Amino acid sequence: MQIKKWTLVMVMLIMIAGCSSASTSTSSIGYEDYDLAVGEPISSRFQDQSLPGMKGIAESSSIRLFIEEETGVVAIVDKNSGKTYYTNPPERDLDALAMGVNKDILNSQIRLNFYNQFGQLNNMNSYSDSVAYEQISYEPIDQGIRINYKFGTNQRSAEDLPMLLSYERFEELSNQMDNAGKRALTIGYKENKEKEVYERNDSALSGMQLQRALEAFDAIGYSEEDLAKDAAEHGITQEQAGSRTFLVSIEYKVDNDSLVVRIPIDSIKFPADYPIHRISALSFLGAAGTEEEGSIFVPDGSGALIHFNNGKVKYPAYEQSVFGADQALGVTESASHELGARLPVFGMVYEDSAMLGVIEEGAEVASINADISGRLNSYNYVYPSFIVINKDDVTLDANGKQRSLPKFQQEMMTSDFVVRYKFLSTDQASYQGLAQAYQNYLIEHNGLPERETVAKENSPFYLDLIGALTRQKHFLGIPYKSLESLTTFEDAMKIIDKLQAEDIDNIQLKYSGWFNGGLDQKVPEKVKVDKVIGGSKGLEEFIEYLEEKDIPFYPEVSFAEARSKKGFNEKKEAVRNLKRIPASVYPVDLAINRRDREKDPSYLVKPTLIKDYVSSYIDEVKDYSLNGIALSDLASKLHSDFYIKDNIDRMESKQISVESMKLLKEAGFELMSDKANSYAFPYTSLITNTPMSSSGFKIQDESIPFYQMVVRGFVDYTGEPYNLTAFKDAREYVLKSLEYGAGVHFEWIYKPNHLLKETNHDHLFAVNYELWFDQSVELYHEINEFLKQVQGERLVNHEKLADNVYKSTYENGLHVIVNYNSTSVTVDGVVVKPEGYVIGGEQR
Repeated sequence: MQIKKWTLVMVMLIMIAGCSSASTSTSSIGYEDYDLAVGEPISSRFQDQSLPGMKGIAESSSIRLFIEEETGVVAIVDKNSGKTYYTNPPERDLDALAMGVNKDILNSQIRLNFYNQFGQLNNMNSYSDSVAYEQISYEPIDQGIRINYKFGTNQRSAEDLPMLLSYERFEELSNQMDNAGKRALTIGYKENKEKEVYERNDSALSGMQLQRALEAFDAIGYSEEDLAKDAAEHGITQEQAGSRTFLVSIEYKVDNDSLVVRIPIDSIKFPADYPIHRISALSFLGAAGTEEEGSIFVPDGSGALIHFNNGKVKYPAYEQSVFGADQALGVTESASHELGARLPVFGMVYEDSAMLGVIEEGAEVASINADISGRLNSYNYVYPSFIVINKDDVTLDANGKQRSLPKFQQEMMTSDFVVRYKFLSTDQASYQGLAQAYQNYLIEHNGLPERETVAKENSPFYLDLIGALTRQKHFLGIPYKSLESLTTFEDAMKIIDKLQAEDIDNIQLKYSGWFNGGLDQKVPEKVKVDKVIGGSKGLEEFIEYLEEKDIPFYPEVSFAEARSKKGFNEKKEAVRNLKRIPASVYPVDLAINRRDREKDPSYLVKPTLIKDYVSSYIDEVKDYSLNGIALSDLASKLHSDFYIKDNIDRMESKQISVESMKLLKEAGFELMSDKANSYAFPYTSLITNTPMSSSGFKIQDESIPFYQMVVRGFVDYTGEPYNLTAFKDAREYVLKSLEYGAGVHFEWIYKPNHLLKETNHDHLFAVNYELWFDQSVELYHEINEFLKQVQGERLVNHEKLADNVYKSTYENGLHVIVNYNSTSVTVDGVVVKPEGYVIGGEQR
């Protein structure tokens, strides 16, 4: 659906910005009414005495699906565990904490928020805005049912109330109202001190609160003439709008041991002037009450647990975008320490069962949301939400006055929103069980590479070397930029020779900053090896050297980001944001933790060009006998392109990334991926900078190696380079590497550290190899002593034995117990020294 352009609104508001305050503008309020799909009465195929009033719809050997026709509430009975999962808590009406709209939300299956013509968000839910008006219908589908909802009615809405009130007018109206009316006015309007007005708070005006506000204005005789007068005072025209209606359908389908829930994108209908921003589905499926014990699993970083009823209501609820933020929508000004959600999964772990949610379609625009009891209601819950239309604001500045206008994405997302729920019985009632279930799911859907026989005796030593970067220099006081070497190919050989002399033979080598301008690499339409590190001849000799040493080589390439403007036309080749300007990313100044706009930015490459760059790169390096590549961004970053002539959403962008990785694999390259998202797993051999903890959001209780439990045995991985991490000391790094099964990793240069100061890369503040060499050898040999025994083995179990004491068990039966405490602990009769570990188990 194309969003109606607000040409009239834009033109008139521009006139306001450029003309005198006496000018007026016209706000065109669209109105569309949609007909609910005609359904049919639900036929019950079977019944269950424990579910009175519910009709059996479909079943498999594992689960049964029931529905309550009057409310749309769905129940799933897991035949293996005997547990019943409800889309809405069965005792929700007894919840004394949930009040008003929060009580209505407990009864809903779908929530949506939409923008009004001023870019303000409004909320609706399927209970108070659909079921309550009997605007729900049903259609049978194979092994399931489709429920159609119509949101909104022809009744009055918040649009019948003034959008803006001056301080004087607010006070005048308040003085005419009784106490109930004054309270409704206070809730319905919020003060904007900058503009010195009260703005209608549309997010608060729904359900009973909207009704109270309308009654308050009616009680003082507020008329359509008053509405027009108040609007004219602020240079706008407003008429009573009547209703706005929306359509959304949801499908439930039994598929073997899973319930597949789908929101078809073509079922989503909305007025052009009121685009839907986000849809949240089944917020309370499997919600746990205040008396239950267990945890919510969220995919933040390596994985995190939020324990039921943990009492952390003073901290924000959990919300995180799957696959990271869309940088085409802007980047935060400060450096973000969020590790991101690399897996499109979430779950609930109960005492004797568990539930895993896998987002199968729409993950690219999804967020995972979770909260605990005690804030809005008495339940612990986790659910996905999906973006339908994005918005940004365009600021107009004229005659010293600024006005913001909303700018919307032109087209809806292209994919359905699909979530598969798997219900696990007692033997899998743990986060370990969730990880195994997701790993099995990926195997069944070709989401992991084939397992390979381990070729080398020792575990990998991950070595990142940096070739060159651009520095600003001066000649006779005149600044100029020059490419300077940090590690030549000859320097790299010296470092490798020293490592091998210390019995480190399984080196996995990544080399960044080697072509097209070093770390500030031009797009790889052409490949020119930087002369300052040895040029083409030096690269050829280096490749021969590595082949003789049997060292895999992964030259790093950026395909999705143009780090230099040289050879790159940002007006034609860069992604456009919603403001229709090229999307750029500035480096962060670590001293002030803000983006430094005095430095040169990088630009996001149009997704439609990425495959061309990949093909060009393959052709350009075919004479070098390269069989490896390190992807700096292709496996970890997704961005939209809001270019008006060729809009690309994140679903389409992901498909382009996947096709590009396929091209590289077909060309014979082994892929080393940085911070790989799940869609990159099938094509990836090695993952670097794997998250080794969660982001530590305050609502979370524990970090877990969920990511590692999913990929280990299929893909080798390592965390961030030790010399650039925040580990307090080497002991913590050793323990974490053993616990998470991650290889040793360092990032180095041959030259001194000061060469990186006052560049776009001063975050590489401690990378001179000589300062770290001896410690790297010690760390590697200690960690390798255990990891070489579990090479290629899955991480099959992970458990917390005591505070800061964890046990990791590998597929061959070996385990390690790590103690992060500063004192000894005794576990199962075994004493583990302070900041020490114990290896046990029989190798099979």
